[in-house]
Amino acid sequence: MKAVVWHQRNDVRIEEISEPSPNHGQVKLKVKACGICGSDVHEYHAGPFLIPSRPHPLTGKHGGPMVLGHEFSAEVAEVGQGVKNFRPGERVTVNVLIYCGECHYCQKGQYNMCTKLGATGAASDGALAEYVVVSASQLISLPDSISDDMGTFTEPLAVAVRAVKQSRLQLGQTVAVIGAGPLGLLIMQVCRTAGASQVFVVEPMASRRELASKLGATAVFDPTEVDAGKAVAELTDGLRADVAIECVGNQAGFDTAVKMTGRRGVICVAGLHLKPVQVPFLKLWMHEKEILFVTGYEDEFPAAIALLADKRVKVTELITDRIKLDEVVEKGFKPLLEDPEHHIKILVYSK
Repeated sequence: MKAVVWHQRNDVRIEEISEPSPNHGQVKLKVKACGICGSDVHEYHAGPFLIPSRPHPLTGKHGGPMVLGHEFSAEVAEVGQGVKNFRPGERVTVNVLIYCGECHYCQKGQYNMCTKLGATGAASDGALAEYVVVSASQLISLPDSISDDMGTFTEPLAVAVRAVKQSRLQLGQTVAVIGAGPLGLLIMQVCRTAGASQVFVVEPMASRRELASKLGATAVFDPTEVDAGKAVAELTDGLRADVAIECVGNQAGFDTAVKMTGRRGVICVAGLHLKPVQVPFLKLWMHEKEILFVTGYEDEFPAAIALLADKRVKVTELITDRIKLDEVVEKGFKPLLEDPEHHIKILVYSK
């Protein structure tokens, strides 16, 4: 079968590899559509990051070759022995977290904190391929109201739901979302469904600001032209935002989150920070601000499914291109790196 295989930094190849077969408790899936995540792009040009450098304790996989891809919808093609809850032909998506189920955190249901945590597409071969094998326990059924394309957003939307929950957003509060990439645009919409009175978005790219406005942002700001902190202060009687969710993953994004939040504000870091940031502790201390973090999810998939099914969160507007497996590097990774102004989410199909 054809697959997108990571070998090392800046070395991702489209290769013919053997079709996987399910072992006991596993399911073989025919991939219907797979989104390219920012973490896939990070692995391509700066990895390995999530791909383990030594054998993973649960899968034994490490380094290259590794099939990328973890945001996908699929159809059950074959079930291994012991699988009773799914049958061929069923439409599914996947909770891609791989966890031990035995450590202190797993026993408390905090699976994203597992001491042996891995993920499909990093610690095991992923879904930028024609077929992928996962544990049956990872499967989540997709209702008919969610198309294959929409289903690729289930996993990132679960992250967005987790971020809003983690921020402790309350009904009627004001929110600032820093960054209008795929995650930021999903988080912005979840904030609205969660009862935020106003949701402000900061984004330097005009096309993304326009889309944020279309999807329900109260106001959008270009940080290269205005002081977003002062701008949101003018719209909130000087109070600024109660909550800021930072989705960029750099110093400028974090600084903006600090400026946009008021006294006792909450800053939730959802962006993937690959470099250290400086933190103005004196300002945070004086204003009793809090910094929280979010990674992955625990039990957020039912909410994500519900938000997609009734279209309270719109995702088709985020799709900027549809390509084939053969085109992943030239029409997927490179455009997302080199032309983010015109690309948000690119979906990949094996046929």
